Amino acid sequence: MAAAAKKWCERLDADTARSVLAGADAVLFDCDGVLWRGEAAVPGAAEALRLLEDGPLGGKRLCYVTNNSSRTRAAYTEKLRRLGFPRAEPRQVFGSAYCAARYLRHALPPGAAAYVLGGAALSSELEAAGVAHLGAGPAPPPDSAHFGARAPLDPAVRAVLVGYDEHFSYGKLCLALRYLLRGQDDGGCLLVATNRDNRLPLEGGSAVPGTGCLVKAVETAAEREAFVIGKPSQYIFECVASEFNIDPARTLMVGDRLDTDILMGNNCGLTTLLTLTGVSTLEEVHSHLESSCPERRKLVPDYYVESIADLLPALKA
Repeated sequence: MAAAAKKWCERLDADTARSVLAGADAVLFDCDGVLWRGEAAVPGAAEALRLLEDGPLGGKRLCYVTNNSSRTRAAYTEKLRRLGFPRAEPRQVFGSAYCAARYLRHALPPGAAAYVLGGAALSSELEAAGVAHLGAGPAPPPDSAHFGARAPLDPAVRAVLVGYDEHFSYGKLCLALRYLLRGQDDGGCLLVATNRDNRLPLEGGSAVPGTGCLVKAVETAAEREAFVIGKPSQYIFECVASEFNIDPARTLMVGDRLDTDILMGNNCGLTTLLTLTGVSTLEEVHSHLESSCPERRKLVPDYYVESIADLLPALKA
């Protein structure tokens, strides 16, 4: 099931789906917009996953790969259970919070800590990985001695980690920059981001700013680029591959976003399947197909389906 050199985004009919699935040992799923929308499962998605595990074409290794840093792996396994999906273990979930903690556990020297722009889930994953950290949660008020430019710097901090942070503020941005500038003089300070998703879609066509907006603010202030953990970075796939020793040529990536799910899959040599229940549209795909730009062609998937439920005829055969 090796990825083709040129991709055409073919509609995945039942016959082709049987062939593609027969050649796959592992299937990686994005979650929001693929398996569920908000608190509602995509119709037919849970049954499709059960058949991928136990049906005639079953026995697949299922993994869940998400850029969302506001949930822990345990929270994802609970949501899968609550929405009727097959039972999943935390080790099957690769969120950007968990993978960021995993990265820092290996990248930081002994005794070092991270300054975190993020919430409780990111803090929880760092704690579970044994990564010392500070800064998560609400920032001190502007009149505090611990606000921004006045705050004392912790000598142990050797990384700034940017995730989804509802409490992002000028004070936090100022402190992140001070740690990064100090690092220029005393051995370096890593700049790591969970993901670059700029907008998070809401029901009815609305949206809210995503983590990418916060990452860009820190990068602009620091005048340097962050190492990004989440899709389309290959690092998050490397976490999956090292955990389960999966073969990229026999792995299917299913997602709803061309610029994260599909691009990561294509960059890592996976077969890619776009589902139209989320963010990206066929119109976007056709625009990339017509482009002569090699970077835009990387956003074209191998196949598409209207919904994961379209796999059911092939899975039941």
